[in-house]
Formats: sequence, C-alpha cells, structure tokens
Amino acid sequence: MNRRSLTLALFAASLSFSAVAANFSCPEMAGVVQVNACPTEEELRFTYNGYCSDNAKAYANQTDSCIRYEDYRQMKNTARWESKDGEFDGYVSCDLPASEFKALKATSLKVVQQGKLTKLVCTYPKGINFTYRTKSACKLLDEKACAADAANCKAACD
Repeated sequence: MNRRSLTLALFAASLSFSAVAANFSCPEMAGVVQVNACPTEEELRFTYNGYCSDNAKAYANQTDSCIRYEDYRQMKNTARWESKDGEFDGYVSCDLPASEFKALKATSLKVVQQGKLTKLVCTYPKGINFTYRTKSACKLLDEKACAADAANCKAACD
C-alpha cells in the first residue's frame, strides 16, 4: 500500500468514526457542578438600578422585570451549573439550596429544534432545565419509554 492509499484509508476511517451516533440522557443532579458564583445583593441592586433606571429607555416595554425589584432579583439571582461531563448546562436560582435541587430527578427530555441548532432539554421540578446544544440531528430513542419514565429516557444525536 503506498502513502496516498494509506492516507485515504485513514481519512475514510476517521469519517466513519464521526458518523457514529452519540446517546444522551438527562444528567443526575447529584453530579452537577456550579460554574459561576451567585451575584451578591449589592451587584443585583446595582444592575437593577442601571437596567431599570429612568435612563434605560432602550428597554422600555420590553420586559416586565422592572416593575418591582423582587421580580428582577428572581430573574437575575441565578448561577450557571453544568453536568459532570460538561455536556448539559442550566441556570439555577441562588435562593434554592444545592442540597434541595441535587436530589431532583428529570421529569422530561425533549428534542427542540431552534433554527440550525438542536437542543436536548431536560426538565426537573422547581423550574430547572438543563440543556445540551448541538448542530447535529437528534431524536428520542423510545418516545413511549420517555413518556413513562424520564429518568431512563435517551436521545441519539448524529
């Protein structure tokens, strides 16, 4: 086998490995890790005043979060968390103790198409979502099994 044939054979082999579908399931919340810190109360008040001040006309009629500080705080007092493998991520309220949400189990796994992006969205109680994003095509492996038990639901992405 000459060098050119060997190069083509290696290239073809690498293509076949990339065509293998990857399977995903919702992450166990017990293994998620916090990526960024929660904002301090001082930071929240500072950003509220800047975002919702009389000078912030650019946001007029675009959000209801400026009606009360408590609404703004609820929306912005979050930290980013991700699965142990870094594939899924989501924002969790800093008012929710980790010990409380780390015991939660997934209630659904959905494939959501958003333009050229495909998202696998895992939903948990207390309004928590963890999402995997890809440009690959994804599908649920067994929709009936997913409807019966989200914890055992799997999706495949090309």
